[in-house]
Amino acid sequence: MSNIEKIVEKLINLGVDAGTKILISLVILIIGNKIINLIVKGLKKEHKMSKIDKSVKSFLVSFVNIGLKVILFVTILGIIGVPMTSIITVIGSAGVAIGLALQGGLSNLAGGIMLLIFKPFKVGDFIEADGKSGTVKSITLFYTTIQTIENVVVQIPNGGLSNTSIINYSAMDKRQVNETISVSYNSDIEKVKKVITKTIMDLDNSLKEEPILVRLKKHNSSSIDFVVRFWINNDVYWDTYFDFMEKVKVALNKNKIEIPYPQMDVHITK
Repeated sequence: MSNIEKIVEKLINLGVDAGTKILISLVILIIGNKIINLIVKGLKKEHKMSKIDKSVKSFLVSFVNIGLKVILFVTILGIIGVPMTSIITVIGSAGVAIGLALQGGLSNLAGGIMLLIFKPFKVGDFIEADGKSGTVKSITLFYTTIQTIENVVVQIPNGGLSNTSIINYSAMDKRQVNETISVSYNSDIEKVKKVITKTIMDLDNSLKEEPILVRLKKHNSSSIDFVVRFWINNDVYWDTYFDFMEKVKVALNKNKIEIPYPQMDVHITK
């Protein structure tokens, strides 16, 4: 057999081999895509997934979809004959480059995942975090949106939010009022306690079955201070709190209990 015939035979064998690999790859690509689409559709319709937060569900479905397609792509490259070590090296390099370029975004993404999994708060809760306070309007993978009492919308990056202290005022069904009421030194202690306690008991939304505390707390420079503690349902907290602050002032005035101004006695020695 001449050299030309050998070359032609090798080319034919290479062509057949390459064609076979390409054909197999196309078949796997078509079948693989259909299987992935079926899996993704199944996840979207899965009954258990309907109980998951929409943001979490969307992320999980997208993650599974992209992950399966990456696996399919790597499998096809392996069938075609691309060395697996080269594929791993390229994927690793790309991952490092993308990670460096999107460092802040990935931090927010990781923070969003943590918030969606551990749920320190939910939509509708009133929270204080990162120097901001307001009602949570939405929780996405990158940002949490809150609406302040001034009706200002604030978007907080999840990266910082997941690494800071969060006060959730809506987590419990009831909250305790912890206030200080100051009166003059001339006031009768027992009378003050009775007036404040009656004011609390007369509030429409105070929880009468819960303990009420009215006790002398401190001898201040210009007044004696009483600590006042009682419980309110969370959903009417502020309305009830403001009602109390208004009514206790009226009750103290009515009973001629003085609320003193800061004062200083000056003694002059000749």
